[in-house]
Amino acid sequence: MKKIFILFGLFFILTSSKVTAHEYYLSVTEVNYKAESESLQIITRVFVDDFENVLRKRFNDEIRLVKDNEEGPVRKMIERYLGQKLHLKTNGKEHQLKYLGKEYDTDQVILYIEVENVAPFTEISITNSILTDLFDDQKNVVHVEVNGVTKSLLLQKNEDRKTLKFRN
Repeated sequence: MKKIFILFGLFFILTSSKVTAHEYYLSVTEVNYKAESESLQIITRVFVDDFENVLRKRFNDEIRLVKDNEEGPVRKMIERYLGQKLHLKTNGKEHQLKYLGKEYDTDQVILYIEVENVAPFTEISITNSILTDLFDDQKNVVHVEVNGVTKSLLLQKNEDRKTLKFRN
């Protein structure tokens, strides 16, 4: 009978403790080609705590991602990090990313990015190594939509660049 109480107590303690970290590491990026404006509209979703940790590790131990801290040093750190970790080429031409801003959705930060002056293309190469410097098992899912056709990629630490082909 004593064993039952000990097991019950142990079960209660283990199941009632709050787990603060998630057990998977995933970002999702959507890339949409807008032919009328010749631009790529990019939305990247990452977990706030992971993104904050990588910015702390790379740039500033004291950084905090909060809604009221959009401008200034935080913005510059996000721009630098994205510039190092996210690259797009169409038909072999490298493009400059323009970070537009961010917003929060529960435990995720949503990053808005644009690439301007993108002529119609048949091939797009994407490098996405976001958070792979923090987590070896980080997975980055990328969905690319061109002219109503969507294709997807799974990128990870040792395979962070892939190319997709589309028809004109």
